[in-house]
Amino acid sequence: MILHISLSDIKLKSLIKKGEITFGGNKQLKIYGILKCQSGKRMQKENRVFFLSEKEAIYFGYRPCAHCMKEKYQKWKSKNLSP
Repeated sequence: MILHISLSDIKLKSLIKKGEITFGGNKQLKIYGILKCQSGKRMQKENRVFFLSEKEAIYFGYRPCAHCMKEKYQKWKSKNLSP
């Protein structure tokens, strides 16, 4: 997991271009999603984190975004919110 505030804009673009960053997340809400998600683009830089993979995001306890990852969110929701 990489904190956005620890990266320069040039370094961030380089990591994305190389495929070293594939998902973004909100560290306050513990939500992850694709890099092009409109919800993710609106979050504050201080709350944004990046992941190499979806597996890494899940490892750190993040859940899928309900906007850009609807199917995965529904599966997560049914699995984690059922009695």
